Amino acid sequence: MNSEQPEERSGTPIGRRVLLGTLGLGALGVVAAPSLQRGLEAFLGSAADKDPTGLTGLLPNGGGFRYYSVTSSVPHKDASDYQLKIDGLVSRPRTYTLADLRALPQTRLVKDVQCVTGWRVPDTPFEGVRLSALLDAAGVTGKAGAVRFTCFDGAYTESLTLDQARRPDVLVALRMQDKDIGHSHGGPVRLYVAPMYFYKSAKWLSGITVTEDVEPGYWEDRGYDVDAWVGKSNGRDDEPTS
Repeated sequence: MNSEQPEERSGTPIGRRVLLGTLGLGALGVVAAPSLQRGLEAFLGSAADKDPTGLTGLLPNGGGFRYYSVTSSVPHKDASDYQLKIDGLVSRPRTYTLADLRALPQTRLVKDVQCVTGWRVPDTPFEGVRLSALLDAAGVTGKAGAVRFTCFDGAYTESLTLDQARRPDVLVALRMQDKDIGHSHGGPVRLYVAPMYFYKSAKWLSGITVTEDVEPGYWEDRGYDVDAWVGKSNGRDDEPTS
């Protein structure tokens, strides 16, 4: 399947109720043998990409993660066609290819990943470029106060304050669990915000726009907290991840 096929287009956003349904199965974990886990992960990644209901997102997935998208399909990108655009309140807008991002200094973090629905994946490695380095290269202007992220699924958005975006534990991530980030996990490039609930770590990242004020993202428009610190938001008391 590639981005030229007719079915590879943004679909109808899936509601919050489907995501919250993961609470029912989140405690099941992954019980299959490693070989079966890999097969299950591949199957769910393929099936969920064509699932308009999002119900495949309720099933346990390999590596402790479950495939989830807010649209019925997401285009596939790779080194031949991926681009990350940085614009807005900057003096030097730029578009990066995947090769450009890989050539920059990389930072590796190993933290727990915490979903707002309750599941946690401990000691998960992420590697990528510090977002602060990309912002510095772009030359953020004086009126800037926030950063908005857009994704090539055509629906998902997120935002951070400029101070949050400049933290050393916020990455434009190229690798996850010591391998290149695949499509099912939001690759080839995703955001990783280590100290916040995982919905802030936008998958399929395509745009970084520096703005004057925070613009609520996809799930904030549906009731989640804009400031999503693990254990200090969304009415949850989880152990911090960072």
